[in-house]
Amino acid sequence: MTAKHLLASFVPGLAALLRYDRQWLLADVVAGLSVAAVALPVGIAYADLAGVPAIIGIYSAIFPLLAYALFGSSRQLIIGPDAATCLLVVASLAPLAGGDPQRYLALLPALTLLTGFLYLVAGALRLGFISSFLSKPILTGYLNGIALMILAGQLPKLFGYSGEAHSFVPQLEEFVRHLGAIHAPTAAVGLAVIVGLLILRQVAPSWPASLLAVTGGIAAVALFDLRARGVDVIGALPGGMPAPQIPAFGVSTYFELLNDAAAIMLISFTSGMLTARSFAQRNHYKVNANQDLIALGLANLVSGLVHGFVVTGADSRTAVNNAAGGRSQLTGIAAAVTMLFVLLYAREPLALLPASVLAAIVFVSALSLFDVGSLLHLTRMSRKEGWLAAGTTLGVLTLGVLPAIGLAVALSLAWLVLVTSRPHAAVLGRVGGLKGFHSIEDYPTALTIPGLLLFRFEADLLFFNIDHFTERLNESLAACRTAVSWVVVDARPINWIDATAIEGLASLHRELAAKGIVLGFAEVRLSLGYAFNAAWLDEWRRSSGISLFPTLDAAIAAFEEQVDRPGELTPAEG
Repeated sequence: MTAKHLLASFVPGLAALLRYDRQWLLADVVAGLSVAAVALPVGIAYADLAGVPAIIGIYSAIFPLLAYALFGSSRQLIIGPDAATCLLVVASLAPLAGGDPQRYLALLPALTLLTGFLYLVAGALRLGFISSFLSKPILTGYLNGIALMILAGQLPKLFGYSGEAHSFVPQLEEFVRHLGAIHAPTAAVGLAVIVGLLILRQVAPSWPASLLAVTGGIAAVALFDLRARGVDVIGALPGGMPAPQIPAFGVSTYFELLNDAAAIMLISFTSGMLTARSFAQRNHYKVNANQDLIALGLANLVSGLVHGFVVTGADSRTAVNNAAGGRSQLTGIAAAVTMLFVLLYAREPLALLPASVLAAIVFVSALSLFDVGSLLHLTRMSRKEGWLAAGTTLGVLTLGVLPAIGLAVALSLAWLVLVTSRPHAAVLGRVGGLKGFHSIEDYPTALTIPGLLLFRFEADLLFFNIDHFTERLNESLAACRTAVSWVVVDARPINWIDATAIEGLASLHRELAAKGIVLGFAEVRLSLGYAFNAAWLDEWRRSSGISLFPTLDAAIAAFEEQVDRPGELTPAEG
């Protein structure tokens, strides 16, 4: 490969910037300003959600953007704090910190660095396919559960009471108990911001609503002296740049964090890639999932080094970028530089930002995360998949966010096994006016050949479905109204076969042979033999007794030659 190709393969963002079209400059800079106007207040808000100082949210919003802009494959994706990821971070670190805020802050970058390292390992192993590991119903249900937990968790900050509960139902019960202790000024500010954000989303979706909320909250504190009325503010932010630092923990601590980091990586990568692919499709290009594993790994390593938390692709900020006309990775750089300027030279006003405004921003973000439309759409498409999504949501609310990841993975695997272990099977016949062979269930007037059963199993043959294959074939034999002397399986849908299935076919062959029935396979893919030892496979082909034919037509010709009934057809129902 040439140096140019290597650069494009390993540093696609930098390669894109080196061949940058200057006509995009104005659009990218304007989009970067728009993204910064949203990303900065959201970063502060998500720091509050993660239970860390506001400055950490700002660091997490700025520096990872620069890493992804150089190494990421998406032109529109904006990297930063994410509501679901922040909740996962809290669920992971809170038990290990044992209520010690300083230990919690020390563990935070360790978790981020470990997550970044796992991203890099997955990228080196080219595991980009894991972004498709969680099905749409499972991911929709999981994120809906996360959204409900975030909504419940923001109630104390929105209404100004002290919250102690950490799970969904107790948080709702706690809210009901504290209705008489609501702090009116705090609630008024928070509810006003929520209403304003929701209205702006409908009437002016392109406006930087979060920035307007932050500006309005700061102005309200300054004009009406809300601090004297008991409204909490975030306080002064430290100045200067963060000093890169690797947390000084032993190997045992990182092992304690390993499972949680892997779970966070799975959820954050799946969610981020859904966003990246969605906007790439809208803008007519493709993203590289393996490259984005590397890019997100580096982004999280950068975030960890500056004491930040785990970041991923942010759908709301990516939508702002796309709506503002961002054309390339330069938008992320422009946004990062803008936020860095604010941090260095204009941070004093942020000290007056009310905590209830941040809670309102997170609350509205969680409302966006709660996707009722997708749930209803899934239910209309398939009631089973709708129930699968709802069950995952219930699992998050009852088990918690981290155990529910195990549930989500288990449900995905169970759904995969269920679908592939009970695939559709069909008896085939000829249909007038159509080429090839078709299911007699789909075409009841299809013509079959007396004495010959053409059978198709529409899945791979594996240990968990070989018994189902045998059952369906025997059911088809029993349903035939004329005696069958040959069974030929159309093997075109079979892309993989394992040792258990091979043994199952040998057993089926012996069973059919005892009844005087020949078993054959047509159009068997050569790739099916790649999983087996070549010498053993040659011996098995010679000794199995199972007939192999290059095409279905060749199998039919062999059958007709043996039974001396060329060309005879009969209606399927006869």
